[in-house]
Amino acid sequence: MTTPSAATPSTASGQAHGPAAPAQSGAPGGRRGSLGPVGLVLAGGISVQFGGALAVTLMPRAGALGVVTLRLLVAAVVLMVLCRPRLRGHSRADWGTVIVFGLAMAAMNGLFYQSVARIPLGPAVTLEVLGPLALSVLASRRAVNLVWAALALAGVFLLGGGGFSGLDPLGVAFALAAGAMWAAYIVFSARTGRRFPQADGLALAMAVAAVLFLPLGVLESGTKLLDPTTFALGAAVAVLSSVLPYTLELLALRRLPASTFAILMSLEPALAATAGFLVLDQALAATEAAAIALVIAASMGAVRTQVGRGRARKATGGS
Repeated sequence: MTTPSAATPSTASGQAHGPAAPAQSGAPGGRRGSLGPVGLVLAGGISVQFGGALAVTLMPRAGALGVVTLRLLVAAVVLMVLCRPRLRGHSRADWGTVIVFGLAMAAMNGLFYQSVARIPLGPAVTLEVLGPLALSVLASRRAVNLVWAALALAGVFLLGGGGFSGLDPLGVAFALAAGAMWAAYIVFSARTGRRFPQADGLALAMAVAAVLFLPLGVLESGTKLLDPTTFALGAAVAVLSSVLPYTLELLALRRLPASTFAILMSLEPALAATAGFLVLDQALAATEAAAIALVIAASMGAVRTQVGRGRARKATGGS
């Protein structure tokens, strides 16, 4: 598992593709390097939630499994064409990491889309984010991160109205399972980013996920997947929900500890609520707005902790 110790000299020196390089620049550049991964995560979150809202509107045409299939298939083709990853010269451990990453990606998407087919987008993401929050607690080695995780968790439950008893139990179960796969995605995205240059590992993992999910999509939707309008909308979902966010997150995880990244993922319910309001006409209640404020406060605290830790290391001559 990737932990905050990923920034230690022994690990950083093993990152052959240079993710640690920005941290060794001068003070102004170092500051931008510290905040850069955070910006990547936020941009990815915005993209994936608006892609998710678009996917909800597409489900009546192609079904939940069909939408996931289009999303993964188009994303895999785009990434494979753009990255042109090498298929030779990788160890068994490299391929094992990519395959598990692909499995986690396929499961995370499939479970989440089954959830939003049964419960609203906001509560679904709120439940799903419990997986990354749990990872932040398990992976963290600093007590202050437990405080930020607790604050984010309070916001998550407040966003759910203090409970989820009025939701479809199966939809809730799918969302929680998707959260567990999201935590696995974070871990193996970080490992893949360290083993492969650029987004090569992501492209290979996306291809694995697409191949695994294709039979399920064909079984549920059949020829509906070939409808030009459906395919075009599915391609848009793929770009917004897979190509952009996964690439940005993979790059961010090369320079951001998994615990901090996981707490930043607590912003997802707020982003989902915003996307739901703008795309699906789902209005925000006062308690939901308060929950968003708590989640943002927790994320800002996590960012400040990470940036402050990097500055302290530079001041003491650490890396």
